[in-house]
Amino acid sequence: MSNTAHTGPSSDDSDELARRIAGLMPRARDDLAELVAIPSVADPRQYPPEKCRQAAEWVAATFTEAGLRDVHLEETPDGSLAVIGHRPPPPGAPTVLLYSHYDVQPPLDEAAWDSPPFELTERDGRWYGRGAADCKGNIVMQLTALRALDGDVPVGLKLVVEGSEEQGTGGLERYLPPHAGELHADALLICDTGNAAVGVPTATTSLRGVTEVVVTVRTLAGDLHSGMFGGPAPDALAALIRMLDSLRDADGGTRIDGLDHGGTWSGVGYDESAFRTDAGVLDGVRLTGSGTVADRLWARPSVTVLGIDCPPVVGSAAAVPAAARARVSLRVPPGTGARAAQDALVAHLEAAAPWGVLVDVEREGAGSPFRAATGGPAYAALDRAMREVYGAPVSFLGQGGSIPLCDVLATTYPDAEIILMGVEEPRCLIHAPNESVDPDEIAHMAHVGALFLRHFADSGRR
Repeated sequence: MSNTAHTGPSSDDSDELARRIAGLMPRARDDLAELVAIPSVADPRQYPPEKCRQAAEWVAATFTEAGLRDVHLEETPDGSLAVIGHRPPPPGAPTVLLYSHYDVQPPLDEAAWDSPPFELTERDGRWYGRGAADCKGNIVMQLTALRALDGDVPVGLKLVVEGSEEQGTGGLERYLPPHAGELHADALLICDTGNAAVGVPTATTSLRGVTEVVVTVRTLAGDLHSGMFGGPAPDALAALIRMLDSLRDADGGTRIDGLDHGGTWSGVGYDESAFRTDAGVLDGVRLTGSGTVADRLWARPSVTVLGIDCPPVVGSAAAVPAAARARVSLRVPPGTGARAAQDALVAHLEAAAPWGVLVDVEREGAGSPFRAATGGPAYAALDRAMREVYGAPVSFLGQGGSIPLCDVLATTYPDAEIILMGVEEPRCLIHAPNESVDPDEIAHMAHVGALFLRHFADSGRR
């Protein structure tokens, strides 16, 4: 880096950016309404694939209009389309990668929505719709930041907006290594997270990894009459229930042989009453596990039984089940390898099987955990931008969810700083019915994004 002094943007410049962004917010709402109206669920069994292409083309056209060059669609190995583009850096300036995704979760139970999921609707000061926060709100935030800069972008830009993040089929993760030069940058802004709460400036520095298995238990050649054979005939469902129950202790905390269950979180905490409200925990129901909420969410493994195949209550017969199966998900914190955790889960389930039942465990995907290094110039530029916009320093947050791409990025670009930020916060209810975004967070994070590019140009100038 050069030792030449740079004064950077002034407070007047920041105020002017804020005014521009305020004037751009009606356009931001129109953009988000158009994008939310496209049901870009990357599952062809539920939604037509052309809707994802339509969303990708919308993204490509709007970023082209916002000043990026050669914005085009690239097919990735899972068949999804990634939007790729760039803007060359001014002489001596660093380059920043902007990441987001245009695919969304399915709306799940549409009857649980208070307004149509694919129609942006305003209620109580928030904008509702599937993808309004995750992650189309982040796309609009990026666009608003670039428009506020009005062509005066002091860094180089790389753009990648993927189309299958929610499905977890790994298209971009597999596309990236052989195209590493195309997306190389000095700082990577992964805009798929958000603040600890509205108005609390936050960067996510820790992500849990995830692995899943399907465990099948077989005991009999076929279902048997429970009156004639029940008792000595081994019940496959009962065996499976015992195996699944063994994954938790009496407090409900995850206990899998071979995994560390005592991790602690040193960043910003998560108030228990706030967590109960955010998670919709019913009155009288206790939280599971021990330690702080942040410990349990971000520093320790957690197991979830995602589904069970067994006779349904309606239509069930008086029979001893001969077979049953379950899909089990395990989230693991940084410091624990996803494959090693999967091995431990498989070994635990096999050892917990009672009565000599036959057990088959099918291994599914595994995504590694991630921890960011926060001591470089990009994080200093982010902290400065956050202080100017929110009046407080950036806080560090963990996230219980997984973004497998982050581990691939860290491996592919070991010298780049990776920052996870965005417009999502607990009230957004991402992945749930009635997903929403606070438009003030779009405005404030667009301001942060624009200031970050200016500050990083100064601190990261070579």
